[in-house]
Amino acid sequence: MSPALRVSTRRLAVAATVLAVALAASVATLRPAEAATSEGLACDSNAQQTFSLTARDGYISTPDGNSIYMWSYSNSSRGFQLPGPTLCVTAGLPVTVILHNTLPEATSIVFPGQKNVKANGNPAQPQLDPGGSLTSLVQGAEARNGSVTYTFTPGSPGTYLYESGTDANKQLQMGLYGALVVRPSGHPDQVNDRADSVFSPAHEYVFLLSEIDPDLHLAVERSQPVRWATFHPRYYLINGRSMPDTLAPNYASWLPNQPYGAFVHIRQWDATSNPLPAVIRYLNAGTVNYPFHPHGSDERVVNKDGRTLAGPAGQDLSYEKFDLDVQPGQTVDALMDWRDVEQWDAATNPIPTQIPAITDQLLVGTDTWFSESPYLGTKNALPPTITSNNECGEYYHIAHSHALQQATNYGATFGGMMTVFRIDPLAGCLAK
Repeated sequence: MSPALRVSTRRLAVAATVLAVALAASVATLRPAEAATSEGLACDSNAQQTFSLTARDGYISTPDGNSIYMWSYSNSSRGFQLPGPTLCVTAGLPVTVILHNTLPEATSIVFPGQKNVKANGNPAQPQLDPGGSLTSLVQGAEARNGSVTYTFTPGSPGTYLYESGTDANKQLQMGLYGALVVRPSGHPDQVNDRADSVFSPAHEYVFLLSEIDPDLHLAVERSQPVRWATFHPRYYLINGRSMPDTLAPNYASWLPNQPYGAFVHIRQWDATSNPLPAVIRYLNAGTVNYPFHPHGSDERVVNKDGRTLAGPAGQDLSYEKFDLDVQPGQTVDALMDWRDVEQWDAATNPIPTQIPAITDQLLVGTDTWFSESPYLGTKNALPPTITSNNECGEYYHIAHSHALQQATNYGATFGGMMTVFRIDPLAGCLAK
């Protein structure tokens, strides 16, 4: 193992420790109605497709112990959260979003990619002050207790941002954004209307990517002017969390205002017993490109900005990619599975590499997540002084922003926009 990789592995140890605690504690910390979403997508949905959101302020925590003042949308019946609730709806059916505003300035919601949006029954349109200057991209809710109702009928299935259209640079940076998942009518297990976009509903994930300049947030908290000339993000987030918090389960008790995890947990692909891929829905609510790189497997991009990648005659234009460059404001839907393409077998097709020395497999102290075997589903004996966190010979692959300054927490490697994909053997993990 190279020195750099070894350092990387030791950094991962912090995350691994959190993961172990997280998985052990997940059942106890979830609210009963949300027990099925300890991993993966946690939707807000209802038969009427009507949502009441409140723009409010609160705080989030970062892995280095910082506390950041934020603004965000929340379900009006719950408290502050970052990001806003993931709204799951069906294409072709009306959607109503009622926005209540408790913030000290006016705000609004725009729905990029949606047509014929109305605000309080009128066509949504830019707002100008008496001097003709733009004040908002859409009708909004006045400061402190204002409200507005938006309606629209979603069309093309896929993933979209919803976000502030008022003083957008500042209010997006403060956290006013969320994900909107539009499902095909009659096919909630497909990304789009194509049958080849089907995925395993148990393995659906949203990665809402963003960044934070803590100095800007401190200025807003203190009602001071925002200095864009010195804008410098220090934290990079997936679903409002930075690594290693990204590995904690949904609704982890120690992250009360950051409810969504980003831990991907799948099994090895098999044409008969496990044929369906996972889907990962990437969204960029930040200001720069995020080149997201999952190790260990390419992903098949099937949608961009809520639009199917298909030709005019229905040709399949999806493509495999190992680095998904998500641009500001963009969404990318990708299917992912993990295949044993080389069919490694200890007896008939051995892997032609040497297992690293045990001292190179340690994470924190005497902890390791390696199974002491290169073969998926196989565990070998470890020295009695070693604590193994590997349950059944599963694999762990890092997934992170390949702009490595985004894989840090205030400059400290590794952290930030990073998570882990866990691959279990085909038979599952009986030890779990």
